[in-house]
Amino acid sequence: MTFPERFSNLPDYAFPRLRKLLDVHEPGGDPIAMTIGEPRHAFPDWIGDMIAENLSGFGKYPENDGKLSLLTAQADWLARRYGVSLAPDRNILALNGTREGLYNACMALCPERKNGQQPIVLTPNPFYQVYAVAALSVGAEAVYLPATAETGELPDFTAIDPAILDRTAIAYICSPANPQGAVASEAYWETLITLAEQHDFKIFADECYCEIYRDAPPPGALQVAHRLGADPERVMVFHSLSKRSNLPGLRSGFCAGGPESIARMKQLRAYSGSPLPMPLQAVAERVWADEDHVVENRDLYRAKYEIADQIFADVSGYAGPEAGFFLWLPVPDGEAATLKLWRETGVRVLPGAYLAREVDGVTPGHDRIRVAMVAEQQEMRRGLMTLRRALYDV
Repeated sequence: MTFPERFSNLPDYAFPRLRKLLDVHEPGGDPIAMTIGEPRHAFPDWIGDMIAENLSGFGKYPENDGKLSLLTAQADWLARRYGVSLAPDRNILALNGTREGLYNACMALCPERKNGQQPIVLTPNPFYQVYAVAALSVGAEAVYLPATAETGELPDFTAIDPAILDRTAIAYICSPANPQGAVASEAYWETLITLAEQHDFKIFADECYCEIYRDAPPPGALQVAHRLGADPERVMVFHSLSKRSNLPGLRSGFCAGGPESIARMKQLRAYSGSPLPMPLQAVAERVWADEDHVVENRDLYRAKYEIADQIFADVSGYAGPEAGFFLWLPVPDGEAATLKLWRETGVRVLPGAYLAREVDGVTPGHDRIRVAMVAEQQEMRRGLMTLRRALYDV
């Protein structure tokens, strides 16, 4: 199958779909954007000065894999956060945002055949859309695993047919989960890693929301894999400054994993990658080393959790997120609710089905809307109160 044929039935990305749904209608009030997960809290105020101090770096080609001091700062952060010790030059690759890494890891590491058959890439459903496109790009079969209230909002890997697991090359998993805010426990990671060892597949752990949480820090996949003594190539983790530090435009992330996996990703990066400019690498190095602004940011989100819990406390089916900054609200029909909100109030949210695929006639998230709690508190409270009156107080 050619590349265009693979993508011929691919639905539009979530936000173009949303624009087609809403933009032919006038908003019913002052627009309040609660769709995209673009943090709007303040980032550290010294960042501008750092860019200015390193302006000369724009006159040089960036170091392709990330300069050693940046990789060391990222390794030091992993050691502080998860107690995992990694070699910066062998176990970490700096990324231009995690989406690049989540895609290219599949390109670099998915085999053409697994046990003599077409490989399978497992993905949660709903999910971050790059997982499925990566699977299509390498000619793998994407298998969508329901991540619903019945499964604890995370995929139940133990329910998969062993024959499917034997064909599996890669399993994507997001914890804390987008959009549900569920957190994989240490026991959950143990089960998944054990299955991956038994059936010889890799785990790509998307952990970009790991620093926004209510109570205890979410455990990490590498943390558990190291404790279990798993194959060093078994788990690849992906992290970003976008949510942790309110810097989505900096495009600084990294992946960490076994030296063979990282070497193969570096080889692909040498031909097709998009490294971070040197002044921005200098900024990222300092941001990864600073925790004060992260604690302040987390406190702001904890206050938002409390606001949401107060507003939706008596709404049937409401469950506040364990982590991350999305609400995953129950409605009879997500697309109809989204259109109603926009036309009657100007509040803009995302239908849950736009983040999912239909499997056996069922689309997880069709009865949900995703609401991003990224605006400042007063605007967020106004948006949530307006949403509640329009959808639940009827």
